[in-house]
Amino acid sequence: MRPLPPQLHSPDKCRSPPSAIAEAPASIVETLPHKTSIPTGPVKAVNGSTKTVEEMLGRWSDFHFSPIRESQVSRAMTRRYFKDLDEYAESDIVIVGAGSCGLSTAYMLAKERPDLKIAIVEAGVAPGGGAWLGGQLFSAMIMRKPADAFLRNVGVPYEDEGDFVVVKHAALFTSTLLSKVLGFPNVKLFNATAVEDLITRQTEDGLRIAGVVTNWTLVTMHHDDQSCMDPNTINAPVIVSTTGHDGPFGAFSVKRLVSMQQIDKLGGMVSSTSQLECSIADDWKARPRYEHGRGRHCQAHPRGRPGSHRWWNGAERS
Repeated sequence: MRPLPPQLHSPDKCRSPPSAIAEAPASIVETLPHKTSIPTGPVKAVNGSTKTVEEMLGRWSDFHFSPIRESQVSRAMTRRYFKDLDEYAESDIVIVGAGSCGLSTAYMLAKERPDLKIAIVEAGVAPGGGAWLGGQLFSAMIMRKPADAFLRNVGVPYEDEGDFVVVKHAALFTSTLLSKVLGFPNVKLFNATAVEDLITRQTEDGLRIAGVVTNWTLVTMHHDDQSCMDPNTINAPVIVSTTGHDGPFGAFSVKRLVSMQQIDKLGGMVSSTSQLECSIADDWKARPRYEHGRGRHCQAHPRGRPGSHRWWNGAERS
């Protein structure tokens, strides 16, 4: 570590470096690490022009990465993340959950309406939900027609089996869809972030949902044993809940609407015999249903997905 200039160690400046630097002459400040080591303008590649993979193959003896400081890594990440937090604090749509349904919803909305600002909030570190594998941890993903139209739209290959199609591995569907969603300039994914509550407004027409209350997922999981846990918020006129199963974070928005007495009760997992039959249950899931809190919160479901999405929270029906 480079030592501080002697001028900063005088008796009248026995303070931490930031306080001392504030009163130091400009000529001294300009020589300190935070001024001399961080590029502030365009930087040319140290290794010359951009190379292709083919040009580098077989030349590992003289291979090396361009130099970088740890502070550059930190600033490159934090600067962009806090810019996103600021930009998406007011969004047009918030999608809660980044599983197959949430990602599909984001894809269609972002593609059809590039003017909308769409924030996706996912509690897990890894988006994709349970769509990385098929039923009972098998690889293939089965979709009933006409869900094949969506696969063609996204660009996922499949085998045609007549009334249904087969994607050779569910991860192929999820990774392709995820890459397309993250490529849209009007979409931001906030993963490892949990929705803890709904923002509401009391109007003449009743209670309206106006956004979501968020927090780091690890913070949400430790409210009982930590302090200073104040959350953050995202305002949006439309909230789409795609949290799926009634798990730790599942169907949260619906549960919150129950506690606010905006709907009667949480029905639990759909358990009637008819809902376990794919031919009936999947058609039922594809019907549009809207929850409640005055028309601006909807519970979305994937279309034509049998298998792992056969069970659904009963309170998600309108």
